[in-house]
Amino acid sequence: MKFAGTKLVWLQACILLTLLLASAFSPAETLTGTVKNGTSDKPAAGDEVVLLKLGQGMEEAGRTKADAKGAFSFKVDDTSSPHLVRAIHQGVTYHRMAPPGTSSVDVVVYDVSKKIEALSVTADVLRFQARSNELQGIRLFAVDNKSKPPRTQMNDQNFEFYLPDGAEVDTAIAMTAGGQPLTTAPVPQKEKNRYAFIFPLRPGETQFQVVFHLPYRGEANIDPKELYGTQHFVVMLPKSMQFASTSGANFASMNDPRQPDAVVQVASNTKAGQPLAFKISGTGILTDQEGSNQEGGSPTAGSTTAGRDSRPGGGLGPPIDAPDPLEKYRWYILGGFALVMAAGAVYITKRPRTASLAGRSDIELPELPRAVTSSTAGRSGLLLEALKEELFELEVEHKQGHISQQEYEKARAALDQTLERALKRIVAKTT
Repeated sequence: MKFAGTKLVWLQACILLTLLLASAFSPAETLTGTVKNGTSDKPAAGDEVVLLKLGQGMEEAGRTKADAKGAFSFKVDDTSSPHLVRAIHQGVTYHRMAPPGTSSVDVVVYDVSKKIEALSVTADVLRFQARSNELQGIRLFAVDNKSKPPRTQMNDQNFEFYLPDGAEVDTAIAMTAGGQPLTTAPVPQKEKNRYAFIFPLRPGETQFQVVFHLPYRGEANIDPKELYGTQHFVVMLPKSMQFASTSGANFASMNDPRQPDAVVQVASNTKAGQPLAFKISGTGILTDQEGSNQEGGSPTAGSTTAGRDSRPGGGLGPPIDAPDPLEKYRWYILGGFALVMAAGAVYITKRPRTASLAGRSDIELPELPRAVTSSTAGRSGLLLEALKEELFELEVEHKQGHISQQEYEKARAALDQTLERALKRIVAKTT
């Protein structure tokens, strides 16, 4: 009996040792790839390439340089976790995801110029709502880089803009072409109310969103001070508020049939420096039309019917009174940016009230409206997927030191609250 017991213990020890050795010496998978210079159409030889492991946070798993052919390779020890490949070219980063099972990743980078003439602003949208003594706003930009050959613009005042006098920035987000939104802070310039995004304008479209608030006494004079020519300059506000051009600019009125409480004023093909000042007055809130959209039976995710945009945040039917050239831009004008950018608006209700509101218990500011998605059944799923990506990008920015600990904690809290709401919505639908 004693011998049998000893033999069993020995057998167990051998099995354990075998498992440990198998784990320790299991072959790591190889992740290969190339870095191509999209400006010269040649290999980006010598560019630094970093492999980041994505788990609870971000962990650098490897670092190398592209060889003469632009090729690189990494040994991936943890094949169950997703990774991110980052290529650094002339100080600007470019990323490609490497999900589990990926064996090859190709990254395209571009040469950097301080100034590119082939930049255009597709849309500049100002959305307002007001209650009591505060005016809430979001300014949205869509910037298109059509440089040939393609290049990235980057300088210390890369994209500048103005906010209304007295405005305080709550949060700001930038999103590159084909990428995910990143929290970024606009930098105040020497001139009052002038700000700059120090964010690379890569080839394709870059989107910016700035959430702000300012004191309000029932009316406000707004001067956008356009620094760029814009295909469409847009003002959106509740119908209970009044709009009047004070600059002589020709604004055309437009309605959104799926959000009847809102009115849109549009000035097309504006020039840099063109007077576009206007006055708004009254109070009102842009409501969340999610319930009515669901009841209306909009198409499922990924479909394109009745002229609706199939992208997240799209899905608006053809606007009433919208001229044909404008219809293609309804994505920016009526729907706002992609749903993944809507999380920034949470700041406007979650941030601490200013000193002027500190002693008031009768003020309740609702959320700013979220962008409308193209689906009903898949709406909550899109939101959860978007929040997941937003949380990832937030971790990227935090890890890189691009945002302060305080900004990170605020953004994370806002996203957690939005995620909680989305989960509650899903539970309600399934019970």
